[in-house]
Amino acid sequence: MSSLLGQTAEARAEAFLKTRGLKLVARNWRCRFGEIDLIMQDGTVLIFVEVRLRNHNDFGGAAASVTPTKQKKLLAAARQYLSTLKTLPPCRFDVVALSSNAPPEWIKNAFDDVG
Repeated sequence: MSSLLGQTAEARAEAFLKTRGLKLVARNWRCRFGEIDLIMQDGTVLIFVEVRLRNHNDFGGAAASVTPTKQKKLLAAARQYLSTLKTLPPCRFDVVALSSNAPPEWIKNAFDDVG
């Protein structure tokens, strides 16, 4: 997300996750495969977070907008990020779905691998 609306959504998601005890590792990490909105740490687990904002639930809402194509891009970007680390931590992919002023929907382990 690069728009002001997207930045606001990411800040809202980050604040929400921090209140749940997660720590920010990186924001808007970019590589040739794409961008990871937030990389957070939950204990020993590294979490790649996709933030999705939708004002309407047409077509399934925010969570449903993380398509298999988007998942593949996130997985490739995460692999690139992990290649920069000396040791590989346990990892997962989460989605924080936002809609208007409703509480964030935190989908832990939203997807594992796409094939």
